[in-house]
Amino acid sequence: MRLTSSAFWQGRGIPSRYTCDGQNISPPLEISDVPQGTKSLALVMEDPDAPMGTFIHWVMWNIPPDTTEIKEGIAPKGVQGMTDFGRLGYGGPCPPSGTHTYRFELSALDREISLPEGSSLEELRKTMEGHIITRVALTCSYGRK
Repeated sequence: MRLTSSAFWQGRGIPSRYTCDGQNISPPLEISDVPQGTKSLALVMEDPDAPMGTFIHWVMWNIPPDTTEIKEGIAPKGVQGMTDFGRLGYGGPCPPSGTHTYRFELSALDREISLPEGSSLEELRKTMEGHIITRVALTCSYGRK
């Protein structure tokens, strides 16, 4: 399985358009080579460099396995979870200072997830245990002075 973006390269900087310093909209993402037997996809964006521990920027599950693109600024079909911003939906990079790494993680699952909208990433990860077929990540960075 592959997760890419036309807006940035793996391991490189994400344009400010997709951050709190810009329009704070989700970047376009492309999904390919989803394994046979996948019943749903889960997408998480997190900042492992946050001062108080990993900060959750986006949580989604039950994305249809035939999804090949997530358009800029538009959440795909699926269920949204709660971010560390205290709301549903995408929240762009917004480090307090310095440069942070941001990780988009896509998981192919052998079933749909039975969690209500607004559930936490912790609840999602617990429910996904034993049901992950494969997982890929796309990383980028963003810095502020």
